[in-house]
Amino acid sequence: MNERGLMNEHDDLTAVRVDEFLPHPPAKVWRALTEPELLAQWLMPGDFRLEVGHRYTMRAAAMPATGFSGTIAAEVLAFEDAKMLRIGWQDADPENGVEVDWTITWTLRPEGRGTRLFLDHEGFDPDNPLQQKARAIMGGGWRSHVMRSLRSCLDRMEAA
Repeated sequence: MNERGLMNEHDDLTAVRVDEFLPHPPAKVWRALTEPELLAQWLMPGDFRLEVGHRYTMRAAAMPATGFSGTIAAEVLAFEDAKMLRIGWQDADPENGVEVDWTITWTLRPEGRGTRLFLDHEGFDPDNPLQQKARAIMGGGWRSHVMRSLRSCLDRMEAA
């Protein structure tokens, strides 16, 4: 997007990508990404378990304008301790027949005294107007609300 928030020809319509520096060590950020009680504080409550193949459910606010029911069926697809976590996301009860099959990948890289956190939310259908609306809403949410909540959670945590 350009400086006014408008789409340009370089936007990837299939993904949301976030690059965020966090002034906390990777081990602490990893805990926030993988401990269920911490995840509930900044993302959504759910019965997450760091185990490939583990399926769990998370609940958020429904977004009727995008067809999102508010219930996410998630699965741990892959992880590399303190470096990468990949989760599959699907709408557990899609409205208007809008099926989604997204992949959320968190990648952590040490940087100075902190962590460079990359988020790749992939799998948006570039030809589906509802999914593109969801991409725009979620892109803004990941960059503002979610990252702000994650920072707040990290600030409250004890050192890793």
